[in-house]
Amino acid sequence: MIKNANILVVDDEEVVRLSYARSLASEHCKVEMVSNGQDALQVMGQRPFDVVLLDLLMPGMNGMTVLSTIKRRWPESEVIIITGYPALETAKEAVSLGAYDYLAKPAGPDDVINAAHGAMNHKRWTLRSDPASSCAAMH
Repeated sequence: MIKNANILVVDDEEVVRLSYARSLASEHCKVEMVSNGQDALQVMGQRPFDVVLLDLLMPGMNGMTVLSTIKRRWPESEVIIITGYPALETAKEAVSLGAYDYLAKPAGPDDVINAAHGAMNHKRWTLRSDPASSCAAMH
């Protein structure tokens, strides 16, 4: 369930932003949209977002730079890369930088909703897990 989740859509194409927002509105999410990475970082500095849907190729700051900055400054935010130019190299890089998922455009409404659901479940699981009970804490 992603009801009341705060989701940020970052894409330089308005039609894409509106499509994702429409899909997520049916899930009763709070969706905000920006058209570039600089605006994304600025708005994230003002309020937290649970999930960020992030395009890779945008004017100005590219998606990988935005992803890296988000995961460094707001590690509790889950990031889903959605790109029109999918490639194994960028998928590997995105995951290594902390992306939760990587989707190819065109991503249909079900793809966007399912990815957002998965990201929210992952976030809840991560926040609920107790670091003291992990194996790493015992070493």
